[in-house]
Amino acid sequence: MKKLINKVDSIVDEMLDGMTAAFPQYVKRLEGFNVLVRSGGNPGKVALVSGGGSGHEPSHGGFVGRGMLDGAVAGEVFTSPTPDQVYEAVKAVNGGKGVLLVIKNYTGDVMNFEMAADMAKDEGIDVEQVIVADDVAVENSTWTTGRRGIAGTVFVHKIAGASAEAGLSLPEVKRVAEKVIANVRSMGMAVNACTVPAAGKPSFELADDEIEIGIGIHGEPGTHREKISDVNGIADKLLGKILAEGIYAAGDEVAVMVNGMGGTPLMELFVANRHVKEVLDSKGIKTARTYVGNYMTSLDMEGFSITLLKLDDELKKFLNAPADTPAFVQF
Repeated sequence: MKKLINKVDSIVDEMLDGMTAAFPQYVKRLEGFNVLVRSGGNPGKVALVSGGGSGHEPSHGGFVGRGMLDGAVAGEVFTSPTPDQVYEAVKAVNGGKGVLLVIKNYTGDVMNFEMAADMAKDEGIDVEQVIVADDVAVENSTWTTGRRGIAGTVFVHKIAGASAEAGLSLPEVKRVAEKVIANVRSMGMAVNACTVPAAGKPSFELADDEIEIGIGIHGEPGTHREKISDVNGIADKLLGKILAEGIYAAGDEVAVMVNGMGGTPLMELFVANRHVKEVLDSKGIKTARTYVGNYMTSLDMEGFSITLLKLDDELKKFLNAPADTPAFVQF
């Protein structure tokens, strides 16, 4: 195994220190905790906290800043953060208007974030939560009950974060977040698996002519394995499953995210996006905004996911609102 690290057991700690060293204008670290918060504190609004296991960078710390998250909690690699870490994040970002927890639908994340919410409520902090389950590949897995939360979570961060920045109340910010969740769907694939530093070997093996369809973001295999085809054919498979959900139709406007899994060249992501746009155009679905790049990764996995978000006027307004974070800048 080749990894640019010092020691396996210090990688998350050193990563967080490196992020704060690179972006002190955006984030600071809570002393003694794997928590990043906005450098300027809470500007008197509803606060958003998200997080999960490390290895998905730039999620989640890269989205802390104006118009998105107020706090991000980092567990060990592919491991949920503990309830006390989440609790400290909630306390740190609370500005008196309440806190919304954005949770990806993984059993450990749901359990630990809910425990933290209960702890915060006992302290008199108004806390609500939403659970993102955008992955159309599987209904249940080793990691989840129900669908997994993957790259569509970034759209929840962006749109709910913009609604909070605009001064909406906690119930309204939660409503907006739930509207995003109801209208966002994703699916991914891998050319090669990732290597978790503690394991020292790929999480699954693929032959040179094989790809994995329907992967998650924790190095887990997908729904099935098949022979590799051209990227148009692969995108057709992912998009076909997403469009089969029946929530996208001719005349709709959507936001598109072609998300790299960590080890995929941008050149290949743009080629995939080209075909996504062609397919949506052929179906009369208008692409209102497109995002191509690494947003919710799986360490060094080679592959990509496609996310569609159906927009209405409210969601489009908040999607287009300004944001300024280490990994997401939009004016």
